Amino acid sequence: MAQDVTIFYFAALREQMGRESETVSMPAPSVTVETLVGELRRKDGVMDEVFAASPRLRVAINQTLATFQDTVRPGDELAFFPPMTGG
Repeated sequence: MAQDVTIFYFAALREQMGRESETVSMPAPSVTVETLVGELRRKDGVMDEVFAASPRLRVAINQTLATFQDTVRPGDELAFFPPMTGG
């Protein structure tokens, strides 16, 4: 079984990250979104800057709205996007 997750970036995040998606290796068999993002931010200066500048990012796991405390497992798909506004 693969130990990877696929991450998608939407809206302004896509331009800021300079990529639409990427596949990354899991640091452990299951971790919180927060832990995974922390690991990735330590390895990727661009991601660190983008996530530091956007503290209220939203996340979805497997196309379901989630929180940064939810668990990510190998094979999952994560999507990050800015907070939605309406009017």
